[in-house]
Amino acid sequence: MSHYNQLTAIERGRIESFIQLGLSLHEIATRLSRSVSTISREVHRCTKEYKALAAQKDYLKKRKACRRPRIFENAELRSSVIKAIQDDHWSPEQIVGNYIRTQGSSPFSFVTIYREIHRYNLGVPRSHGARGIARKLRHRGKTRHKKGYVEKRGKIPISHKLAERPLEADKRTRLGDWELDTVVGRDGGDVLVTMIDRRSRLLLAQRAAGRKALPVLETLKAIFSKIPHDILHTITPDRGKEFGRHAELTNEYEVEFYFPNPHAPWARGSNENTNGLIREYIPKGTDISTITDEEINRMVWQINTRPRKMFGWKSSLEVFWSEMFHLA
Repeated sequence: MSHYNQLTAIERGRIESFIQLGLSLHEIATRLSRSVSTISREVHRCTKEYKALAAQKDYLKKRKACRRPRIFENAELRSSVIKAIQDDHWSPEQIVGNYIRTQGSSPFSFVTIYREIHRYNLGVPRSHGARGIARKLRHRGKTRHKKGYVEKRGKIPISHKLAERPLEADKRTRLGDWELDTVVGRDGGDVLVTMIDRRSRLLLAQRAAGRKALPVLETLKAIFSKIPHDILHTITPDRGKEFGRHAELTNEYEVEFYFPNPHAPWARGSNENTNGLIREYIPKGTDISTITDEEINRMVWQINTRPRKMFGWKSSLEVFWSEMFHLA
């Protein structure tokens, strides 16, 4: 049995940094506790200069190509299930039950059918916003809660609605209007608190010991203490419970929080986009406690120094410091 672990996105970032520092393959292998052959193969992923992002994309592409095919990639099997749902109005459980009754066993479970419907609509094209095949099921694609369920999302105290946010923040005409979120790793583990300046798209990120309100509050205090007061105008978080103690930050740092409507990620588009970039370094399910502060800082640096088309290929860091010099 092999105990080999694939290189992570963070390790690829470190390899790129070590190469830029002029380290040999042997030195890189020693620092990462990997074999020289592993590092050599990784470096040769890129035909010219080694780039961590390109190498990670190449790895994901090749990994996807070598995976075991999904059960419903079989066109004949998929068509029979689609027909049973759309034409015969059978439920997934009835489809599986009929297979077992007529053929002795089923090649899939009814859970698999539901999963593939929600994952990609069983391969049937659908128009934007449509529920697709789920509309043919008896529950019409709607989710249900157990009896007695009480909606708790979005119930934290709200100081200001997004509509009350200053016009300068809406139009991104100044530094200091920040979007706020958390990037979750392993369930119940550390999280990454992320703040994005709406004007420059500059990223600030720091670890919090869990997604509860208190550790997130402590991390935000540490971040806020490093930000000059004249570029700390507004904060736009989501309505997660981890931001339930925002009033304490308003009292201490004189900064107001403006909350969008529940389930409206587009109201914090810069934050959502940057969190997507972070996922290239920290995939879902990663134990963030195993990532060092040095690795987090390197990730933040790479994101802040990447060229941005919206800024004429200047980086967020360049735009931020250019604006700061005008404030000085």
